[in-house]
Amino acid sequence: MIQQFDGADYTPERDVQRLTKQFRRVFDLMRDGQWRTLKAISSYTHDPEASVSAQLRHMRKPRFGGHTINKKYVDNGLYVYQLIERTPEPVQQVMQL
Repeated sequence: MIQQFDGADYTPERDVQRLTKQFRRVFDLMRDGQWRTLKAISSYTHDPEASVSAQLRHMRKPRFGGHTINKKYVDNGLYVYQLIERTPEPVQQVMQL
């Protein structure tokens, strides 16, 4: 699923395993389609809220699945997030005659 992280401070040898596991924890929680705050996601996964936010942004990118991340304003600067998992298009088989 995950092809490549990037960023100015990203070092594959140091970061790829940690970020991949972090992505997986957030994705596995959010794939049920429930609305959650960053704090609720962070409490469940034990990842910092800023990291959770970054992983939700990654999920929108084509190389990370191109999923839909819905965002709703609740009150006083608080938002909730929902993942709508994108399912891959079925691969059409070419029949040989």
